[in-house]
Amino acid sequence: MVMFDVVFQLLVLLFSKVKMVVIYQVTFFSGDATHSSTFNDVFLTLVGTESSSERTKLSRFFKEKMLTFEVKYPEPIGQILVIKLEKLHHLLLNQPWFLAKIELKSLAGKIYQFPVYQWITDCEEHCFREGKAALNFDDSNSLLKNYRKHELEERQKVYCWDQYKKMLPYCMKAESFKSLPLDVRFSTTKEVEMGYTAAKALIELRIEELAECKTKWESMEDIDRLYRCHRTDISDYVHAHWKEDAFFGYQFLNGIHPMMIQRCETLPPNFPVSDQMVFSNSPLHLGDEMKNGNIFLCDYKILDGVKANIINKKQQYVVAPLVLLHKTPENQMMPIAIQLQQTPGKKNPIFFPTDSKWDWLLAKTFVRNADFNVHELSAHLLRTHLLAEDFAVAVLRNLPMVHPLYKLLIPHTRYTLMINFLARKLLISENGVFTKFASSGGDGMFSILSRSISSVTYRSLCLPDDIADRGLEDVPNFYYRDDGLKLWNIIHRFVQGILVFYYKDDKMVQKDSELQAWIKDIFQKGFLGNKDTGVPEKLDTVDELVKFVTMVIFTCSAQHSAVNSGQYDFDGWMPNTPVSIDLPPPTTKGTADEAMLLRAFPHINTTVNGMATVWLLSKQSTDSVFLGNYPEELFTEDIPLQKKRAFKEDLMKLSEEINQRNEHLDLPYIYLDPKLVENSVSL
Repeated sequence: MVMFDVVFQLLVLLFSKVKMVVIYQVTFFSGDATHSSTFNDVFLTLVGTESSSERTKLSRFFKEKMLTFEVKYPEPIGQILVIKLEKLHHLLLNQPWFLAKIELKSLAGKIYQFPVYQWITDCEEHCFREGKAALNFDDSNSLLKNYRKHELEERQKVYCWDQYKKMLPYCMKAESFKSLPLDVRFSTTKEVEMGYTAAKALIELRIEELAECKTKWESMEDIDRLYRCHRTDISDYVHAHWKEDAFFGYQFLNGIHPMMIQRCETLPPNFPVSDQMVFSNSPLHLGDEMKNGNIFLCDYKILDGVKANIINKKQQYVVAPLVLLHKTPENQMMPIAIQLQQTPGKKNPIFFPTDSKWDWLLAKTFVRNADFNVHELSAHLLRTHLLAEDFAVAVLRNLPMVHPLYKLLIPHTRYTLMINFLARKLLISENGVFTKFASSGGDGMFSILSRSISSVTYRSLCLPDDIADRGLEDVPNFYYRDDGLKLWNIIHRFVQGILVFYYKDDKMVQKDSELQAWIKDIFQKGFLGNKDTGVPEKLDTVDELVKFVTMVIFTCSAQHSAVNSGQYDFDGWMPNTPVSIDLPPPTTKGTADEAMLLRAFPHINTTVNGMATVWLLSKQSTDSVFLGNYPEELFTEDIPLQKKRAFKEDLMKLSEEINQRNEHLDLPYIYLDPKLVENSVSL
């Protein structure tokens, strides 16, 4: 026994003098992006709960998408909290490096995941936390608190607020394309495919030689020849049915602007329509039909008094129509009255289907142009693009990478900051395409945007509330509503599953200062601090948080798809949606004919530039990421990963349902099929 004790003490003494060597296997995953590798020296430091490791130099050649190193340290550093990386500049080779993630494995088999998914462009020290999501009050370690604070301070220097026009929501400050951080720029694939301007679309559509042709269309046959340069199945349907009343009414439900129509219970006082006018040869009565919920109204009063553009040195015209529609027993939405200006009077006749075919078609053409202006500026630009940018900048300024809401929302900001920068530069700038070729371009454009802001309420952005407020819950054949509500519910269920994992009760929501800074930024910069919008400036409950985040994701994905993806389908055949109108609205009936309709249509160059623009804005790139797909794995915990898998399964089931329904429709509604809905506003 004595001999055993002596041996044991000698062994203890021996091992106490030997330093323990700690070995880690470190694997770097570079992204699939072009030029994602680096030939610069890379240095690694591990920060643990007990100490920090030595600064270790790794191989210079990060050429492969996956590269593994073995690093050794003379003593344990505890549980790994942070990885520090430095990419030193080389005299000859200094290219950016897109680092996807880092995986750290100890000899004991413990694996640490470090999601990065960022470009490293400088020689500064970059710190990345272990991937488990954490709220700010979860961090008891002072080191982690400091890293968290520093990350936001650095981001707030890069992502600064600016205001393009005083009346508009704020945007990201960017002086030029090159001033945009690499993390928010297009991939090389999208950059090449998009080509940035309508010039590429003009070439693809084989109409570039007409871009400077400032003459009028001489016949419908000439327009028809232009249209045949590029066709889609849906645009062919539009081409064949654009004159029909049933299709005119259908577009208010399932076209690219399903936001105008609402149930009409009482006629506006400035729209003096009577029974005799609309039901003279029918047993129906207007009052009864309104009571029965069969009368609907589209009121474009937002356009009243808007200053119209001058194109090709010729005055253009913008009207502010009122359109009355009737849901027939056959469940068709049929137009029954159109007044082209807001103030009734002898020189502002009300048009009816019983008028001459040319009077009625001309009136509908003015309406379609009015719809184009409100759709592009309010429903599309303001309600999806500009709001999505506010959501994105607020995320980048207020939520660190480790925050669960950052991980949830950042995939829905992909390319948004760059596409909006290009929109301001190429579409609505002084020399932008919309400014030059749309009837409301120039001053009128900003008048419409300014007026539209007051209509952007929180309820109008939440689809279930919006449908209820417009009285459209039971309208038949309303596929935008049907598919949209199902998508809303799927997104809501997904968001709830993720967030309740981190926010166990309402107090945690109230206590999260980063979350509260995020919602306050959106309220102040996106909604200009207007309490009348109903947008919350703070969040008090988990339910409030879940609904708001659902709205954000729905707006950036589904709603944008609904108002964007079908632009060429419905606008490519110009007579269905002229981008501008060359004639003032008719003040009398009985004078319209085909020649007058042709004179009302925009010039050839206006037409082709409009076609090229909607073609470009409808065309998805080959690297598009669709709803439910998250190639960048930011979450590492099991529960969020399970919720993401369930989310994708629900979306696949909905896609199958939509496709089965569409097989039985003459005109399929495809714009909310999850397989075609991009994760973010990227077009």
